[in-house]
Amino acid sequence: MGWIGLGAAVAWLVALTVYDVRQRRLPNALTLPGALAVFVVAALAGRGTSALLGGVALAALYLLVHLIAPAAMGAGDVKLALGVGALTGAFGSDAWVIAAVGAPLLTAVWGLLVLRPGPDRARVTVPHGPSMCVATATAVAMVIT
Repeated sequence: MGWIGLGAAVAWLVALTVYDVRQRRLPNALTLPGALAVFVVAALAGRGTSALLGGVALAALYLLVHLIAPAAMGAGDVKLALGVGALTGAFGSDAWVIAAVGAPLLTAVWGLLVLRPGPDRARVTVPHGPSMCVATATAVAMVIT
C-alpha cells in the first residue's frame, strides 16, 4: 500500500473523527469516496479480495445492528464500516478482528467516562465513528510494525 496510501488513510480517518465529534454524523462525502479509494488502492496492491471481504463483512454486521437498534447505530457508521472494514481486511484477518472488536470496546469505555448520574443521563450520546477510526488505525499499525 505504501506510505503515501497509509498517510492518505490516516488523513481520512482523522477527518472522519473530527467531523463526527463536532457534527455527530458521518457524511456520505467522506465515507463513500474513502471506501471506494480503499478498495481501489487495495486492488492495485493485490489485496482487493481481502479488502472486499473485510468491507462487506463489517458493513453487514453494522447493518444488522442498525436495523435492530437504529438509535444505537447510525447509517453513517454502517457506511464507514464498509471503508474501515476494507482497510483492515486488506491488512489481514488479524487487523480486521482487532478493529472490529476494538471499536465497540472503545465506544463503551468512552460512554462510561461521559455518563453522569442524574435525569439527563439518558440524553448522553457518544459517536461511534471516532472509535471505529482509532481502532482501525491501531489495528493497521499493529500488523505493519
